[in-house]
Amino acid sequence: MTNPSDLTLVVIPTYNELENLPLIVGRVRSAMPTVDVLVVDDNSPDGTGEKADELAAQDSQIHVLHRKGKEGLCAAYMAGFTWGVEHDYQVICEMDADGSHAPEQLHLLLAEIDNGADLVIGSRYIDGGKVVNWPKKRWILSRGGNIYISAALGAGLSDMTAGYRAYRRELLEKLDLDALSHAGYIFQVELAWRAVEAGADVCEVPITFTEREIGESKLDGSFVKDSLLEVTKWGIQHRLSQLQELRGIFTTLARERARKRRELKARRRMRDAD
Repeated sequence: MTNPSDLTLVVIPTYNELENLPLIVGRVRSAMPTVDVLVVDDNSPDGTGEKADELAAQDSQIHVLHRKGKEGLCAAYMAGFTWGVEHDYQVICEMDADGSHAPEQLHLLLAEIDNGADLVIGSRYIDGGKVVNWPKKRWILSRGGNIYISAALGAGLSDMTAGYRAYRRELLEKLDLDALSHAGYIFQVELAWRAVEAGADVCEVPITFTEREIGESKLDGSFVKDSLLEVTKWGIQHRLSQLQELRGIFTTLARERARKRRELKARRRMRDAD
């Protein structure tokens, strides 16, 4: 009997990750020999794309998707997801190129996929999860932001900004990836929220997130402000939608109650007439 994870693709977006790329790809192939890797490179000026081609020439389970320029993480993942679906993979995973996501923990995500989950998120903030080499201020900002995001959207997830994930292809096909409303890192939140809203089986497993040792983070400070504003807007829209649904339910119940009263009065009039 085969499992969905038997046909798994790990999508690794890159931009100027020349030093990190051979390390992370090597770790993935060592930790999960049956898993394929797709490097999605945004025309890195440091030669990352060429290095990816070298790795692919040496290993048939490594693939490379070259893009014309730096179009952002969301666009890179959408291109990778599309490639994976078109090439008939049953599970498609996200993983950072900088080593912050341990390939040695990928089996935890895939085990939950095989147990029936549609989306598995590697969480830093459930029991057993942790963050290594982050300043306390950044941890507080991230943790607090995730608490706010989950509360605002009513999602019930601890780490909606996490970028270590495994998706069933059926979920990616069901979600309208082209309609993602934001091109930045906030797409991680939106994808998780849309999955929850669609009734998908979404779960979290604990992982250890380790801040990169080589290169610089591509996350800028404006992300937090923009993300929370966007989430607040979604949360308000979600609550208004819920209120409209409740209004519809109450209206239906009131009409049904009025109908039953009219029927009761009609029966009484008929009885009195007799």
